Amino acid sequence: MTSLLTNMAAKTALQTLTQTNRSLETTQNRIATGKSVGSAQDNAAYWSIATTMRSDSAALSTVQDALGLGSATLDVASNALSSSIEVMNQIKAKLVAAREPGVDKTKIQTEITQLQGTLQSVADASVFSGENWVSVNSGVTGYNASKNVVASFSRTAGAVSIGTITIDTSAVKLFDADATGVGILDGSRGSNGALSTAGTFALSTVSIAALTDSAADITTLNSYIAGADAAISTMTQSASTLGAVKSRITLQKDFISGLKAAIDNGIGQLVDADMNEESTRLQALQVQAQLGVQALSIANQSSQNILSLFR
Repeated sequence: MTSLLTNMAAKTALQTLTQTNRSLETTQNRIATGKSVGSAQDNAAYWSIATTMRSDSAALSTVQDALGLGSATLDVASNALSSSIEVMNQIKAKLVAAREPGVDKTKIQTEITQLQGTLQSVADASVFSGENWVSVNSGVTGYNASKNVVASFSRTAGAVSIGTITIDTSAVKLFDADATGVGILDGSRGSNGALSTAGTFALSTVSIAALTDSAADITTLNSYIAGADAAISTMTQSASTLGAVKSRITLQKDFISGLKAAIDNGIGQLVDADMNEESTRLQALQVQAQLGVQALSIANQSSQNILSLFR
């Protein structure tokens, strides 16, 4: 039946064209944004998973930054120890030279004093991001020799956890401004050169200017040499410890970088649009839209044909 009030062919063509335009709009949006899932209404499950993964990826970026800061702080402390070892080697050599009978110990002490000042300057200048691990004041409120570097972020069954690398800086401090503190260089040492609360000298202030060639003074000088050697050994061990921690941090940084890349790739698999597929779909939909317009035009012309029956 042909009706002037109801044109079923036109309605069908219009519905098809509307659906085609809706699909065309969706495809154009995917091409413009590069995402097949841009909001929860596109795919609620994928959008929710991707949003959580993006949050975790951002947290891992922060972990990378924390590892970078920790690594830099370690580098500063390691450089301070390396420089101090070189200076202490020179002090040790001066002390050994003073062991020679008849040597002017006052002149040697002048050189030692300058080297002692260098040790203090190196330690005080070894600051990074407000942290100084080699020149401290253990008596200040909030001081903690145990330093934690954020090393990982993980999510298990919805619960998150933060992993850290702990570094004991008490073994690397060269100077401690606290009255009861003991640093490698300013701590009291005994006759055998070892650190001791009953010690009689500190390498940072030791002086040989008043020493003579007497047996007692030679014994005292020998204890100074033993102390310098012990300090060098301790600093060498501390530098090795920091080097091992630095290697661990470097490995952790590489792992976090790879983990973040894997998560970002997983997000892409969930929400990124396949541009090859979308471009092909776009061309097909554009053709369908053109055909839909023509079909609607043909359907609308059927009503005009009725007029010819009344001529």
